Amino acid sequence: MIEIITTDRKMLEIIQLAKTVAQSKATILIQGESGTGKELIASLVHDSSSRSAKPFVAINCAAIPENLLESELFGYERGSFTGAISSKAGKFELANGGTLLLDEISEMDLRLQAKLLRVIQECEVDRIGGRKPIAVDVRIIATTNRNLSDCVKKGSFREDLFYRLNVVNLTLPPLRERIGDVSKLSNAFMKKYSDINNKAITEFTQDALGLLEAYHWPGNIRELENVIERAVITTQNGAISAREIHISHSSHLSADSAALAEKNWTPGRTLEQIEKKIILEALEYHHGNRTHTAKALGISIRTLRNKIAEFRKEGLEV
Repeated sequence: MIEIITTDRKMLEIIQLAKTVAQSKATILIQGESGTGKELIASLVHDSSSRSAKPFVAINCAAIPENLLESELFGYERGSFTGAISSKAGKFELANGGTLLLDEISEMDLRLQAKLLRVIQECEVDRIGGRKPIAVDVRIIATTNRNLSDCVKKGSFREDLFYRLNVVNLTLPPLRERIGDVSKLSNAFMKKYSDINNKAITEFTQDALGLLEAYHWPGNIRELENVIERAVITTQNGAISAREIHISHSSHLSADSAALAEKNWTPGRTLEQIEKKIILEALEYHHGNRTHTAKALGISIRTLRNKIAEFRKEGLEV
């Protein structure tokens, strides 16, 4: 069974609700900032359900280009397009009898949203190039780091699909709203990475814990884990002190974009060059995580993906 470390009242209520609704067939929408543990809650729902012995299949809708996402979700038949040298089952078929996690569903193209809605309603998929539909029995869990209601108002997300997914809504609080969990999570990550790296680290100094609990964690639990992993690797004794806690404020890129531009500007440099430098620095800081980088920069994952494609065409290794 999935273990979620928390003593926060709101999180405990969410965990209990997740276990309760797991016994139903209802679709579930999990909302929350990047790094808050949405996929962990999805796994908890699956493990707490009668489908736990069946597959749990996840697909990141933001990480796959639009022209490939359809075939990944619904599958295709041999010869249905150039390069389709054999038939392939999609994620719906692979998750049959179990659970399908649609991660970052807000990034899905409107055309695919319409096809997804039909699959959910009819419980059958049409492979690309297929001659007849294939029946599937799949529990749908969708996650997003955006407010889907706002996306509906803006016209970037279908209203009918939103209501179909939003049967049960679980909204996870950011780590800054559950600071009481920071020390427990930090200790769990310390033990995890001490074991992985064969190091005998057993505690944090008080100044280190104070620093961790005073920070507002814009990258949430994922950022905390990265910070603790680095601290474990760099510390030379049995206790992690404040000097091993490296917290960068460059994660405020969206709020401080003007200051960053000023910092990176020198005479003769174009806005395009400055933009490129900021994006590359943000990607490096977030260890190549596009979802987290896009959020920090205040742009969509699609825009970031297009920028990366442009950089690669210029010969840059991104």
